[in-house]
Amino acid sequence: MSAARRAHPPLQNGAGGDDGDDERDEEEEDGDEELEDEAEEEEPRLKYQRLGGSVPAILSTDAAASIAVADRMVALGTHNGTLHILDFQGNQVKEIAAHTATINDISFDADGEYIGSCSDDGTVAISSLFTDEKLKFEYHRPMKAIALDPNYSRNYRRFATGGLAGQVLVLTKKTWGGYHKKVLRDGEGPIHSMKWRADLLAWANNAGVKVHDMKTDKGIAFIERPKGIPRPEFLLPHLVWQDDTVLVIGWGTSVKIAAIRTDLSQGLNGIQRTIAAVGSEKYVDIVGSFQTGYHISGIAPFGDLLVVLAYIPDEDENEKKISTSVTPRQGTAQCPEIHLVSWKNDEVTTDALPIHGYEHYKAKDYALAHAPFSGSSNAGGQWAAGDEPLYYIVSPKDIVVTKPRDAEDHIAWLLQHDCHEKALAAVEAGQGRTELLDEVGSRYLDHLIIERKYAEAAQRCPKLLRGSPSAWERWVFHFAHLRQLPVLVPYIPTENPQLSDTAYEVALVALTTNPSFHELLLTTVKNWPPTLYSASPVISAIEPQLNSSLMTDTLKEALAELYVINSQHEKALSLYAELLKPEVFEFIEKYNLHDAIHDKVVNLMLLDSKRTVHLLIQHRDIIPPYEVVEQLLHSNKTGDKRYFLHLYLHALFEIDIHAGKDFHDMQVELYADYEPRMLLPFLRTSQHYRLDKAYEIFAQRELVREQVFVLGRMGNAKEALSTIINKLEDIEEAVEFVTDQHDDELWEELIRQCLQKPEMVGMLLEHTVGNLDPLYIVSLVPDGLEIPRLRDRLVKIVTDYRTETSLRNGCNDILKADCVNLLVKYYHEARRGVYMASMDEEVHGNRVDDGSSRASERTYPSLCSTAAMHIICLAWKVG
Repeated sequence: MSAARRAHPPLQNGAGGDDGDDERDEEEEDGDEELEDEAEEEEPRLKYQRLGGSVPAILSTDAAASIAVADRMVALGTHNGTLHILDFQGNQVKEIAAHTATINDISFDADGEYIGSCSDDGTVAISSLFTDEKLKFEYHRPMKAIALDPNYSRNYRRFATGGLAGQVLVLTKKTWGGYHKKVLRDGEGPIHSMKWRADLLAWANNAGVKVHDMKTDKGIAFIERPKGIPRPEFLLPHLVWQDDTVLVIGWGTSVKIAAIRTDLSQGLNGIQRTIAAVGSEKYVDIVGSFQTGYHISGIAPFGDLLVVLAYIPDEDENEKKISTSVTPRQGTAQCPEIHLVSWKNDEVTTDALPIHGYEHYKAKDYALAHAPFSGSSNAGGQWAAGDEPLYYIVSPKDIVVTKPRDAEDHIAWLLQHDCHEKALAAVEAGQGRTELLDEVGSRYLDHLIIERKYAEAAQRCPKLLRGSPSAWERWVFHFAHLRQLPVLVPYIPTENPQLSDTAYEVALVALTTNPSFHELLLTTVKNWPPTLYSASPVISAIEPQLNSSLMTDTLKEALAELYVINSQHEKALSLYAELLKPEVFEFIEKYNLHDAIHDKVVNLMLLDSKRTVHLLIQHRDIIPPYEVVEQLLHSNKTGDKRYFLHLYLHALFEIDIHAGKDFHDMQVELYADYEPRMLLPFLRTSQHYRLDKAYEIFAQRELVREQVFVLGRMGNAKEALSTIINKLEDIEEAVEFVTDQHDDELWEELIRQCLQKPEMVGMLLEHTVGNLDPLYIVSLVPDGLEIPRLRDRLVKIVTDYRTETSLRNGCNDILKADCVNLLVKYYHEARRGVYMASMDEEVHGNRVDDGSSRASERTYPSLCSTAAMHIICLAWKVG
C-alpha cells in the first residue's frame, strides 16, 4: 500500500529542529497540506529520538562523518579523525585518536571486541575495545571502506579494506608476527563500500557490486552498477546484509535484493529470480529490484520490509549539475525522509526528519546504520521487547535514533487520537507495562468526563479502576464534585477493594438530594453491608426533608432502613407503620417493640387488620382497650375504622367477656352493622349493654329476633310474642319462646293471637304435642273459621298421639322389666353372707386361725335380714 508523507515526527530530547527548521516554504506547505491531513489518522510505524549524552558536545566542535553499531555500543567517526565510542544513550565511554582526517568507514567484529576504521589520511586503524592492543596501517591514498572478519577476535585477525587506489585488500595476521596482504581485486576503480557477513564479503566500486566467498576464495557474483545514476563519489552505494544469505544494495535511485543460493530454487517473496552469475558453487538471485523517486542515503532491513533514508533532490537537479557544480550551497535542500517500503516498493509509511541544518546537506552527507538484531516482525509490526532494531541516522551535526514504535507508543497514539477503547484493549491484551492500565483508565475517564458522558464513565470504572482503593476514592470524590455521583453509586465496590467509610457516606448522601435518586438510595442501603459506613451522616441529611416536598415514600423507607442500622428501632417502626410495610409485624416481634405501637393502631389496622387485632389482644395489658378504641374512633385516616373497631371488640369479647364491657353498647351497634348473626350470642352472654338502646338499634335495622330477645329481657313477653307471630310468623319459635317463659297466661295469649289467623291455627296444631292439648285449641276455634288443611293436620295429630301413646306404653313395659330384673339380682346378692372381721384385725391387718376360740367369738357373719351374730352363737342355736 502507499502511505502518505508524514511531516516532522516528534523528536524527544530536543525540539523538532532549529528555528530555521520550522520555517517552511509556503509553496511546500500548501503542497503537503492535503497529504498531511490524510496521514493524520494513520498511526506511525517508527519513532524518533535525538541521541543525547555526549553527542551534542562532540558535534558542537566537530562534525560526524561515519557511524557503526555493535551489540553493546556505537562508534562515531568525525571529520577530525577522532573515533568516539558511545553507549546507546550517547554517553562517551572511550575516545580513540585514530586518524588525522575524515573517518570514512567503521567496522566492528561480531563479538564487539575490536573496531576498525579508515580515513582520508590513508590509514587503517584497528583497536581493541577492552585492551591496549592497537594496529595502524599506512596506504598513502584515502581509504574509503573497511570490514573486519566477523570472527576477527577468534581466528586470523583478518580484515578487508579499500579506497581510491582501487584495490580490495585482505590482510591476515601471520603466525610468527606481521600481516599477510592479499589483493582480491584491482583495477576496477575506487572502493566505496564494503560489508562482511559470515564467509561472504561484498564491496562496491565504480563498476558495480561484487560478492566473494572468503571460505573458498572464489568470486560468486558481479552485480552491475545501475545505469543513469551519478558517480559514486556523489551518490555513494550502500550495502547491508539482512542475514547470512541476503544482501541489500541501495545505490542512487535503485534498490536490489540479492539472495545467495546453492541451488536453483524459487526466489524470496514470490519474485522470480534471475541468474546474475553461474559457474560457481553458489549463486546470486536478484529477488527484488525497484527504482525510487529519491536518492538513497542509507538502507537497512526492517523485518520483511526495508528502511530507506531518502534525500529529495530539487526538480531541476541532474547528474551534470551534481558532478560539475562547485558553487557554494545555497541552503535550499529539502528535509530528508525515512521510507518504510516492501521489496516491491510498496510504501508503508514515510516520515520527514527535521535534521539540524538539513538545508545545507547533500545526499552523501547522511548515513544510516542499524544495530544487529535477531528478532523479526511480520511486515514491520510490533516487535518483541528487546528485539526491536535500532536505526541511527547521521548528519554532520545531528544523530537521530529511530526504532519501531512499541506497544506503549501504540497505546499513547491511540489515547492521543481518542481511541480509548482500543488503547484499553491493547493494555489488557498484555501489551505494555501493567502500570499503563491505570494511566489509560484515568485518561479514558477524563475523556468521558470532558465529553459529559458521565453514565458511560461510571460504567467503565470497575474495569478501569480495578482493585485500587485510592483510585476509586479519587473518582468518587471527583464525581461528587461534578454532582454526578448518583450515576457512579451502582458500580462502587464494597469489597476487593473496600473504600473508606467517608466515600460510602458521601455516595449515600448524594442520593438523598433528588427524588429521582431515592429508589437507588433504598436499593443501595439494602445491598451495602452496614459495616461499611456510619448511618448517622446520611440520616442527618434526610431528616430535614421529612416534612418537605422532597420527601417520598421511598426516601422514608430508606430512612427506616438507616434507623435500623443505627439501632433506632422505634423511629424505624414509625416509618414502617406509616408506609404500611407488611414486614412491620415481624419487625415488632423481632425487636420487642410492643410498647411502641400505642399510636400506630390505625396504620397497623390498615395494613393487616387480622394480625393487628391478634397483636392487640395478645398485649392488651400493654395497650389497654380504651386506647385502641380511642384511636380508632378519632383517627382522620381513610379506611373503615368502625369495622376495625368491630373486629377488635369482637376478638376481645371472645377472649374476655368483661374486658371491653364499657364498649358493649357500642359493640351492639357494630354487630348490627357488620355481623348481625353474632348479635344473639352476644346479647345472651353480655350483661353490660342498655336494653332500650339495643332495642332502638334493632328496630331501626329491622332485626326482629334481636328485638324479641330484648323485649323478653325487658319483661315485655306479650309484645315479644306478638312480634314473633306477626313479623316472623314462626309458630315454632313462638312456642319455644312461650315454653322458655314458663307462663301459662302466655300460652293463652299465644292461642288468642293465633286464632286471629286461620293459617296460624293450623300451624299451632302442628306444634301442640307435649305442650298444648289439641282438643282444647280446637274447642276454642270459632264456628265457621276455615282452617287450611285442617283434616290432614288433625289426622297427623291423632297419628302422632297414637304413636306417642304406643311409645309411652313400650317405655313403661321396659321400665317394669328392668325393675323386676334388678330386684331379683338384689335378692340373690342380699342372701349371701359377708365376712366381717373385728376392728383390731382390721387395724393390724391380721386374721387369727379358726382354731382360736377368741377369733371365733369375734367373727360376725351377716345375713340377708341385715342381722349379724357370732359364729359360736349361731352354731349353739342351730345345735
